[in-house]
Amino acid sequence: MKTSSSHKPRPMIDLLVSIIIPSFILMKMSGDEKLGATGGLIVALAFPLGWGLFELIKYRKFNFIALLGLASVALTGGIGLFELDTKWLAIKEAAIPAVIGTAVLISAFTPYPLVRALLFNPDVMDVEKIKQKLEEHHSTAAFEKRLLKATYLVSASFAFSAVMNYVLAKWLVTSPAGTPAFNEELGQLTLYSYPMIALPSMLMMLGIFYYLWRTIRDLTGLTLEEVMSPKK
Repeated sequence: MKTSSSHKPRPMIDLLVSIIIPSFILMKMSGDEKLGATGGLIVALAFPLGWGLFELIKYRKFNFIALLGLASVALTGGIGLFELDTKWLAIKEAAIPAVIGTAVLISAFTPYPLVRALLFNPDVMDVEKIKQKLEEHHSTAAFEKRLLKATYLVSASFAFSAVMNYVLAKWLVTSPAGTPAFNEELGQLTLYSYPMIALPSMLMMLGIFYYLWRTIRDLTGLTLEEVMSPKK
């Protein structure tokens, strides 16, 4: 059994299993002459749900964001199978990033801000070397202030995702749940959310990481190669 430390990101597989395959099934295989509306929804959602459970079980690591993703898939399935009003889909789409953003924001006022886990952690940066240099330059307090600003920026990026998720869901998904048209629109939502939401959010996170690195460079004099974790 592999542990979380041996887990390596596989973005192309994640994209294929969580977005491309489910979108194709929802848009092309949900007609009455094929899988049907209910069958197509169940098969499409089985891919990201099964993949997420596989990752969690195999690597034995509690991952708050991964669990929220699984909850999101389960809620989407519930909305479709129980034929609930599509407004709940838009609310659900906005709620997941809103919960994460709120958690990040609240954590800023605790001893364990989540931005440390997301960006300033030993898997990403050489934390011990950075702390040593900060102490030598008497810059620890200044760094903590900028880390707090980075926390606010991360929370704002999730707020952006929440608003865009809601707008996109309201715009694309208008047909009643439990119909082939609903499944097709859900497939379009899944497909479009990547270039319209996920990629901009990723660019925001890269910008925040760059801001954090510039902060460390300015306060410690360390280069990017010296900042990055030796595990990388």
